[in-house]
Amino acid sequence: SMSTVHANSPRDALYRLENMVMMANLSLPLRAVRMHIASALNLIVHIERMGDGVRRVQSIAEIAGMDGDIITSRELFSFRQRCEKAETSIDGVFASSHTRPDFLTRAERFGFRTELLDALDLGRS
Repeated sequence: SMSTVHANSPRDALYRLENMVMMANLSLPLRAVRMHIASALNLIVHIERMGDGVRRVQSIAEIAGMDGDIITSRELFSFRQRCEKAETSIDGVFASSHTRPDFLTRAERFGFRTELLDALDLGRS
């Protein structure tokens, strides 16, 4: 499944999801809300409109689970701006964090292991 939420960062997206659930007044403890979010999400793709007016993927983060009462995430990819050419264009590269995602086994079941490892620049082991 996929969904969208307006947020300023992957972390902010998690806070906004928490707030939406809490506003529904379901009387769930915050920890339970966070556990549901952490178990339901695999990835957060953060897209931002940059100074040149172009929307770019800024970050792809994996939801790693819970650490105490906090939802943890790991950035897998990020956009790294190299230079801004006046106000007309931004030059940059989408870079891997070289982090092996927890969902690698699941990606393999769908036939994406090689592509994912190549994109993450992790080799094929």
